[in-house]
Amino acid sequence: MTTHHDRTADAGATRPPDEEEWGPPATPGAPGRLRRLWRGRPEDPRWVRPAFLGLLLATALLYLYNLSASGYANSFYSAAVQAGSQSWKAFFFGSLDAANAITVDKPPAALWPMALAVRVFGLSSWSVLVPEVLMGVATVAVVYAAVRRRFRPAAGLIAGAVLALTPVAALMFRFNNPDALLALLMSVACWLVVRALEDGRTRWLVWAGAAIGFAFLAKTLQAFLILPALALVYGVCAPVRLRKRLAQLALAALAVVVCGGWWVAVVELWPASSRPYIGGSQNNSFLELTFGYNGLGRLNGEETGSVGGGGGTGGGGQWGETGWDRMFDSEIGGQISWLLPAALILLAAGLVATRRGGRTDPARASFLVWGGSLLTTAAVFSYMAGIFHQYYTVALAPYLAAVVGMGAAVLWERRERVWASLALAAAVTATAAWGYVLLDRTPDYLPWLRWAVLVGGLAAALGLVFAGRLGRRTALTVAGLGVVASLAAPTAYTLSTVREGHSGSIVTAGPAGASTGGGPGGGGRGGGFPGGANPPGQGQGRVQGGPGNGGFPGGAPGRNQPNNGAPGTGGTGGTGGTGGTAPGGQAAPGGQAAPGGRSGEGGPAGGGGGMGGLLDGAQVDSEARKLLEADAGRYTWVAAAIGAQNAASYQLSTGEPVMAIGGFNGTDPSPTLARFKEYVADGEIHYLVGGGGGGGLGGDSGTSSQITSWVEANFKEVTAGSATFYDLTQPKT
Repeated sequence: MTTHHDRTADAGATRPPDEEEWGPPATPGAPGRLRRLWRGRPEDPRWVRPAFLGLLLATALLYLYNLSASGYANSFYSAAVQAGSQSWKAFFFGSLDAANAITVDKPPAALWPMALAVRVFGLSSWSVLVPEVLMGVATVAVVYAAVRRRFRPAAGLIAGAVLALTPVAALMFRFNNPDALLALLMSVACWLVVRALEDGRTRWLVWAGAAIGFAFLAKTLQAFLILPALALVYGVCAPVRLRKRLAQLALAALAVVVCGGWWVAVVELWPASSRPYIGGSQNNSFLELTFGYNGLGRLNGEETGSVGGGGGTGGGGQWGETGWDRMFDSEIGGQISWLLPAALILLAAGLVATRRGGRTDPARASFLVWGGSLLTTAAVFSYMAGIFHQYYTVALAPYLAAVVGMGAAVLWERRERVWASLALAAAVTATAAWGYVLLDRTPDYLPWLRWAVLVGGLAAALGLVFAGRLGRRTALTVAGLGVVASLAAPTAYTLSTVREGHSGSIVTAGPAGASTGGGPGGGGRGGGFPGGANPPGQGQGRVQGGPGNGGFPGGAPGRNQPNNGAPGTGGTGGTGGTGGTAPGGQAAPGGQAAPGGRSGEGGPAGGGGGMGGLLDGAQVDSEARKLLEADAGRYTWVAAAIGAQNAASYQLSTGEPVMAIGGFNGTDPSPTLARFKEYVADGEIHYLVGGGGGGGLGGDSGTSSQITSWVEANFKEVTAGSATFYDLTQPKT
């Protein structure tokens, strides 16, 4: 790697590497448009472009493998995607149903690509999830491009491979939560800031602000976590005068507000009576949702309408312990932390290596951009006391990968210096040792692998100490061994992740038992609470192993994992194996059963999702589906159900709008009892799904509970298969 510093104050201090080994150095100021990703640079060796395209192809094939095993994945978002494919109004607002009763508890940007795909190709697992895969491939390409601009091609390839093989990345780029789009846009923002730091052009910084603004429409304030780091780095390191830097930052901030605020302004100005209720809020306000449930509440644990927080620094709670070591603990470690110790070592070493560069040294600025984003995001995740799921850590993956790629390249170039070779050896040693620890947490999973990683990593580290004195071929062999040893363990976890289906609201990567969190639903493969905590009023059941109903595609063996039954039942969550149905009662695309093991008692319609369908979908059998589909065209909603996951299951099964009373948690005051009575009087709702938990988490005083009590007291009960409904057109006599 050649940097600005290498060509000035430190020129000639180290041996330049063989260009056939690493490729030529990046040319400062060379055009960096995306088309160069495909054409390659004229000065690149022949292997660079095929290697890059091969990386993207391998990533795509890896993420597409067994994709339909997850069925509709998170049925909460899949139902909104279905609604958006049927109604442009639902598309714009992110409504859960095409009749626009209530929205999801996030902005709708992450739903838009999936909804467009469903409009074109029809509703299926592939049309929902392939857009997420494409986002993953695009993120790998962006990270490669950003690293390659300032460093050699091998640095970009290492960064891209690290990202693609991070277990939580393989999970979330195959899942339909908003995190895939968020990770892509955050990577684009960092790349654009790195680009702006090279020549100080305003347009790059403004485009970076636009990317962050649009990311806000994917996952609200999480998009702003890296803003302080990016603004500080540009304000200090940009190659223009201070006054211009400040003006550019102001324009970038304006771009953030415009690109993130236009949708918010429309929603807030739109008459509430003619738009859906804002899910997750308590007063039908997106601003309240943004700064409350999805904002400060995530930091301090005081989320109105939620299930509680984590208990503060060092304390335990529903969402696990907080503290500096949270990213390494038994709940999170296997998701993201495999190369995190190495990334911290390489970040420090990279800053040392570029310390003599001037204020505007682009190589050092690159370390500051990606490293600052990594540290800032990790710090917030480590100490946030509110809702925190293991899969959130996918946001760290692009930053971590870029730091590893850049740091490895910088130290390899300086390997003749003792401190650089020792730093390389330390990074590989830390990775091998930490990989052994993580693998030892699941001792029955490939027991030989942890020893292979440890021995191979330590051997490579020993060789790297002397890398500057070894011949080229020997040094490359040692480096290759170090790369293989470092990536072997996360690669194994990634392969385990793509071999399995994942459904529900809380999912985790890796093999069974890799994360002690995830609680009900099998370590996150179904719905549940981190730490295995029982939600209020919930009995605890188990998913039984062996063949049976509702199991993994292709007859994969079931797992003995915790799963919550319906309130007070302690019911069995279901059995793993073959012959199940997808969330919503439909067979998953391709005729495969969707995962989750949700056939047992508990929850509406026999759904075994955690909390009676709060965190996972309900089973919908053919009798229930036929009942709802009869005369469906006469009603605005064929049914109403307590909680969004329950409603989503019936909606995905029938293809007809189903009202989610109380939103995701069943605690939103929508609709009110008075408004629900109006809907019933006007003949707009046919059935209420019974057994929904009496109001979710809202208790006996919640709107959902009031509606349930009124319906049960005044309307006839109907049974269809294993499900209970109340016919809102048939009052009790």
